Amino acid sequence: MNVGKSRAKLVGALLVVVAAAGCSNKESVKRGTVNYENYTAQQIFERGEYDLAQRDPDLAAQSFAEVERLYPYSELAKRSVIMQAYSHHQDKDYESSRAAAQRFIDFYPTDEDAAYAQYLLALSYYDQIDEVGRDQGLTFQALQALRAVIERYPDSEYASSAILKFDLAFDHLAAKEMEIGRYYLRRDHFSAAVNRFRVVVEDFQTTTHTAEALHRLVEAYLSLGLIDEARTAGAILGHNFRATEWYEESYKLLTGRGLTLEAAGDNWLRQVYRQMIQGRWL
Repeated sequence: MNVGKSRAKLVGALLVVVAAAGCSNKESVKRGTVNYENYTAQQIFERGEYDLAQRDPDLAAQSFAEVERLYPYSELAKRSVIMQAYSHHQDKDYESSRAAAQRFIDFYPTDEDAAYAQYLLALSYYDQIDEVGRDQGLTFQALQALRAVIERYPDSEYASSAILKFDLAFDHLAAKEMEIGRYYLRRDHFSAAVNRFRVVVEDFQTTTHTAEALHRLVEAYLSLGLIDEARTAGAILGHNFRATEWYEESYKLLTGRGLTLEAAGDNWLRQVYRQMIQGRWL
């Protein structure tokens, strides 16, 4: 959608809004004082644009909702749905933003703004992802919604941003697994820690956390006395992440015990080694 053009008209829209309100004092623009049924779709829509410019997205959403209610079959009603989604998102009312965005997608799936509606829907999840320690349900939902933008609208102007945010959300999930794994490792719950680090290595190989996950596996497996697994994790580190501090730490741990960093035994890491290093999938 062309929010920039809409905002460029806001100064002029203000004059229309004041005229539409029927009086010149500031009371005319207070919440709840305007009888929308007395005005045209264009006047109400421009009122919403004015409210956005005045940094009152909640009131703007109300104005756009009135356009949709009073003039349901107009072209401005369609635009008002997407503007409701945008206004609610600006107000951080993410649930209402999702509802409006989904309504636009359901009613106007082939419209040129459908890609933006899907992007707003994804943002309504993504922008609630904050610290790693919180529940990751929103992250999964953000990933699904961002993937929809990428797959359904690959040529849209929102695809590249969706790809970037998808990668960051994916990294966020890996960070959560690492946090839990470290928690278990600090408390000597080595098997539980291994399970978390394994998820990172197997399911989140493209994230920034893989090297540390492999090093933590070296630590955990050495503590469990599983030497072959520890050596194999070190071997993968040596091939793929030699320049990292995690390789250096694992190298010290293993060589300090007279162990080499090479694939050994028959375990899940040996399979990862074959896949990542030797390019073999069986």
